[in-house]
Amino acid sequence: MNLKKSLIIGILLSLIGLVLWESFWLQQGKYADFDRNKALWAVQRAKVENANPNDVVLIGSSRVLFDIQLNEWEKETGIRPIQLAIPGSTPLPVFHDLVNNSDFKGTILVGVTPSLFFSTVSDKKGSWKSSQSKVDYYYEQTYAQRINHQLSIPLQKNLAFISEKKGIDGINLKALLNHIKIGKRVKNDKPSFPSFSDIDIDRNVKMTIKTSQDTAFANIIKRKWSYKSTDTTPPKNIDKKGVLEFFRKDAKKFKKKGGNLILLRSPSTGYYRNKENNFYSRPEFWDILLKKNDAKGYHFEDYKAFKYLDCPEWSHLSAKDAQFFTTELVKIMKADGELSN
Repeated sequence: MNLKKSLIIGILLSLIGLVLWESFWLQQGKYADFDRNKALWAVQRAKVENANPNDVVLIGSSRVLFDIQLNEWEKETGIRPIQLAIPGSTPLPVFHDLVNNSDFKGTILVGVTPSLFFSTVSDKKGSWKSSQSKVDYYYEQTYAQRINHQLSIPLQKNLAFISEKKGIDGINLKALLNHIKIGKRVKNDKPSFPSFSDIDIDRNVKMTIKTSQDTAFANIIKRKWSYKSTDTTPPKNIDKKGVLEFFRKDAKKFKKKGGNLILLRSPSTGYYRNKENNFYSRPEFWDILLKKNDAKGYHFEDYKAFKYLDCPEWSHLSAKDAQFFTTELVKIMKADGELSN
């Protein structure tokens, strides 16, 4: 009897604790959100296996995640793209996987963020490993990992406190412990990085309203982007020749089996736009990329409607501008015959 009472009391105390902890974070302005993890990416990658020639797959780095809105794309075409873009990474490993390990013959839109796309073909570099780790996880994940992810979805959807967000606004145990300052530890003057986007279960990402409307908050992100660097500081990694050769082989193979390849250069402003002009000039990078792959490309500078779009933190569009960008971009592509209606 005592054991039964102890069990009931333990369960009640646990539930009360969970309710109080969740209530606390809700009062702090936190909310339920999906984790940006490998499992969420793998679910979308699995959709490619059953995709048909009318389907569209989006790859690239964070600009494709922020700037291409799945709802708007679907409204214009009747087709919801498969979002496989990965922040802070080169899309080359993902494109290589799609071309060589799937029978997909539809449209692949490749986002070209110069500093990442032309960074490397070395599997030792961070921008490559970030993409490759997602691809590897897709093939290596166990049934237990798949089930665990599916079981976690209802919790992620409804509870704020289980968030796995990192940075200064992370509220999981590891992130909270990192916020504790003890004794005279070596000071780290590197700017902390806040989360500035929301993500849906199909990886549709939108910039938070706070980022687009709160200049002070956006400046925190800008300080992170430009830490110990200026727009005239040379990039650490550029492998133009290696990237062009690697991508050309896969692009040729993809088009040979009937695939439709589209390249996209999304808007950037301020620090990033200046740096891209200084070290990744359009004639020497974008134009050559299109020429060597005989691919259709869309550069934001070529369209008056896009040329002056503002990026609140220099690199990504606000949710409202991303919706506009997606809608107008799809209309242009349809007019060019690049997309089915």
